[in-house]
Amino acid sequence: MNVAAIQMVSCTRLEDNLRDARALLEEAARGGAELAVLPEYFCVMGHQDTDKLALRETPGEGRIQQFLARAARELQLWIVGGTLPLQASTPERVRNTTLVFDPRGECVARYDKIHLFYFDNGRERFHEGRVIEAGATPVQFDLPSRGGHRWRVGLSVCYDLRFPELYRAHAAAGAELLLVPSAFTHTTGQAHWEVLLRARAVENLAYVLAPAQGGTHENGRRTWGHSMLVDPWGSVLAQRPQGAGVVQGVLDPERLRDVRLQLPALSHRVL
Repeated sequence: MNVAAIQMVSCTRLEDNLRDARALLEEAARGGAELAVLPEYFCVMGHQDTDKLALRETPGEGRIQQFLARAARELQLWIVGGTLPLQASTPERVRNTTLVFDPRGECVARYDKIHLFYFDNGRERFHEGRVIEAGATPVQFDLPSRGGHRWRVGLSVCYDLRFPELYRAHAAAGAELLLVPSAFTHTTGQAHWEVLLRARAVENLAYVLAPAQGGTHENGRRTWGHSMLVDPWGSVLAQRPQGAGVVQGVLDPERLRDVRLQLPALSHRVL
C-alpha cells in the first residue's frame, strides 16, 4: 500500500493552511497514495495556545471537517487529519483530535490525544494542559487496501510517542501500522524523534508513519520536521528533513509477515 506523510510549516491563518494542505494531498494522490496523513496542528499554529479556542468545532460540523471530508472524497484517499481542535467538556479547553476519513468522505475513526506535552528548559516552555483536555482511549481502525490486505492502524499524536504502553496496546489489538502526526519542537526532535520512532517500530514489529511540522513558523516556533516512514525492522524507508512536502513509501504485508515470523517477539510477551 502506498502511503504519504504530509510535512507542513503551518501558519496562523486557517484558510492558508487548508490551501497548502490541499495542494500537498493532491501531490500525494498523484503519486499513487491510498493513505495520506497530515501533521499535528496542520490547520493552525497560533501565536498562543488559546488561539485554538476560536477554531474549535463540534464533531461532524465545521470548516476543517468539511475540508477533510471533501478532500478524501474528491481525491479518493484515506485521509488522517493530523489534529484539529474539537469541543471539550468546558469552554476553556479543546480536544486535540485526530479524525480519519475514508474515500467516501465519511469519518470512520476519532482519537483524542491522551498525553499532553509539557517542557521547560528555561528558554522554551510548553504546557498543553492549560488549553487541551486529554483523551483516555486508544483507537485503531481497519483500512482495506487496494491490494487486498486489510491493515490494522493504531492512532497516536506527537507526545504520545514517549509512552510505549500506548503502542503496546495497539500491538495487542493487532496494529500493523502506527501513525504519529506531530509538531515536535526542534530541541526535543533533534534529540529524540528518530530514535523514538524507530523504537516504536522495532518493539511492536510494525510500520510507523510520522508526518510532522518542519520549519520556522510565523509565530516564531521552530519545529523539527524529519517526517518519515519506518519499517518493522526499524529501517527508515523515506524522510524529509525540513520544509513542506510529501514523504511517500510503500507498506509491504509480506515484509511485515516475514519479520514477525523470523522474530515473533509479540508472542513472547510475559508481562
